[in-house]
Amino acid sequence: MSDGAISQDEIDALLSGVAIDGLNSSGHVGNGPVFHFDIKALQQLADDLRPKLEENINKYTSAQFVVEAPVVESAERDKVLAKLPEVVVGVVADYNDGVKGNHLYLISPEFALKIYQLVSSEDTSDVDDMVLSVVSEFVATHISSQITQIDSVGKIPGLSYATPQGINESKAMIMFPQGEFVLTSYPLTLDGEAYTLWECLGGEAAEPISKALNGEDDSTAVLTPVDLNSTSAPNPMQNMGGMQQPMMGQPQMNMGMGMGMQQPMMGQPMMQQQMGMPNMGMNMGMNVPNVQQLQYPNLQPGMTPAEQGNISLIMDVFMEMTVELGRTQKSIKEILGMGEGTIIELEKLAGEPVDILVNHKAIAKGEVVVIDENFGVRITEILSPIERVNELN
Repeated sequence: MSDGAISQDEIDALLSGVAIDGLNSSGHVGNGPVFHFDIKALQQLADDLRPKLEENINKYTSAQFVVEAPVVESAERDKVLAKLPEVVVGVVADYNDGVKGNHLYLISPEFALKIYQLVSSEDTSDVDDMVLSVVSEFVATHISSQITQIDSVGKIPGLSYATPQGINESKAMIMFPQGEFVLTSYPLTLDGEAYTLWECLGGEAAEPISKALNGEDDSTAVLTPVDLNSTSAPNPMQNMGGMQQPMMGQPQMNMGMGMGMQQPMMGQPMMQQQMGMPNMGMNMGMNVPNVQQLQYPNLQPGMTPAEQGNISLIMDVFMEMTVELGRTQKSIKEILGMGEGTIIELEKLAGEPVDILVNHKAIAKGEVVVIDENFGVRITEILSPIERVNELN
């Protein structure tokens, strides 16, 4: 500005991590990276996720929420700020593998406290760390359903997200994705009270996800046929110029292919001599490599009769079987600070299958059940030999 002062929009931009040069000519945040995503495909994804979101939140809270039809639209920071209350509870869960990009969920403090009250059966008026933890866990369940739905339509190998981090801030302090991004609004109602779950997906993640939902694959090169009669078609002999002219001191016999190609047969065009009659050049001095198909070993389950006879000798040997609920890493300081009542958050999400190990090697996955007064595990999946090898890495 001419007087050296900065506007409130510029202050908000700085607080939210947007560079000043990201403001448009009117002084509002608007300019930024340009992405191309398909709103229609992302709308279909949200519609498919709506019943799963309703199922997840009702199972998580033991309540009867009703999730209305979601709305997916392209948005920028100013547009979203106009929809939000002054203070919001957010969960940051950026995509960090498969695709990379900002991923943010926002709800009102009233909605966050309602979820906590239903889950813990405790009343509180403050959005503290316990409330943020409960909300983050619910959001993680929804993101897992989202990834499952994306994989069922368009595969994105290794799609995963960072550990959700809960925040309770003024809306001006929220770090929104820069530029144009995707805003999905999920309206929910419970006992006549209306709530909204807002999802902000950065354009850098929305673009490849929408392409995958449409069946596109950026990692696959598109091969187009080459017209050999076209003047723009690549000449396969261009990179063999050294073969057309014998090197100093080398016998002419080594240049048999170049000589054979240089002299066209009577009535035949030059291109046909070069491309249509490969055997002519091959038989005149060029060694043809012996190409064979690679045979991969059979990794499918199964044993020969001899192997079955050998394994029968160890059928009575006992092996240690364990069930792993989850893992996490803690610093020595955190471990020494633990006491009665300390809650340890594991990396495994609620509802995910537990790992079944034999001699500390994963062989299967299952779900926890209760048998009389004891815990048990129902096997839901036996790992294939390839998966077992991957578990060792």
